[in-house]
Amino acid sequence: MTAKRNFFVIINPVSGNGHGKRVWQKIQPKLNLYYNITFCFTSHQNHEIDITHEALKNGHKHFIIIGGDGTLNNFINGVFSQQNIDTKSITFGIIPIGTGNDWVKTHGISKNINKALDIIINNKTNTQDVGCINYLNKNIQNKYFINLAGIGFDGLVVNIVNKNRTFGKLTYILGAVKGLFKYHFFETRISLNSEVITSKACFMIQIGICKYTGSGMQLTHLANPKDGLFDIAIATSFYKWDIIKNIFKLFNGKIVKHKHVKTFKTKRLVIETSNKLTYFQADGEQICSGKIEAFILPNAIQFYS
Repeated sequence: MTAKRNFFVIINPVSGNGHGKRVWQKIQPKLNLYYNITFCFTSHQNHEIDITHEALKNGHKHFIIIGGDGTLNNFINGVFSQQNIDTKSITFGIIPIGTGNDWVKTHGISKNINKALDIIINNKTNTQDVGCINYLNKNIQNKYFINLAGIGFDGLVVNIVNKNRTFGKLTYILGAVKGLFKYHFFETRISLNSEVITSKACFMIQIGICKYTGSGMQLTHLANPKDGLFDIAIATSFYKWDIIKNIFKLFNGKIVKHKHVKTFKTKRLVIETSNKLTYFQADGEQICSGKIEAFILPNAIQFYS
């Protein structure tokens, strides 16, 4: 008889408006049939990072994440901020129960709990790129992301959304509407592919690995999580009326064809912003602003899909 594999499960009990604990109670008996399970509930912000570090120190290499994009992002930061285990030997699966669940959309991972669990049990794996953000003017630890990072308007929306997620899928739409009355242009200088792009009226910069963000919005052009390249979209001079007129294009991907949006593919870029109030986000989690270098880690993580 084949020995059971060891799995470490990280559960965010408040994810999905408190759905996490109930989901765990539902699937735990089935997981116990297939695996030796160790599990831990998160209890505070960024707790997933510490949990992941400890699990890796104890030799765990197979993980299941029960939560949303933020829970997954913290797990990824836990994986890539440690040196105990080669990151390419680590495999994770996800039971998506968050507000946005954007990362799973790219890979066709079901939001149905039983179907998502079956994907893990079937043991078919895939790999994808991971993004790294290095702060060039601050003593801040590198940040990692697996879906998409953004600067400007979407960072502001993340700031608004993270304060109140009680409206489910409508949360991001309502956050975007509120953001219309709070956002401001920022001055930026972007260096990529031996080219320098400057703007005094930048609205938003997207650094994409996968396709979706903000509960289904498509703000990048040719995102491919396995091509070793970021998909960059830079939007400038977008005023309130421009956003209102193009609101549906945010969700069908046609926004990247707007005359005020430029798109690029690159392995690396450097971004400087002049306004300290500019908002930065990675995978829907707010991060510190600053002069940053973003670069790609090709096929750096393995997951069940």
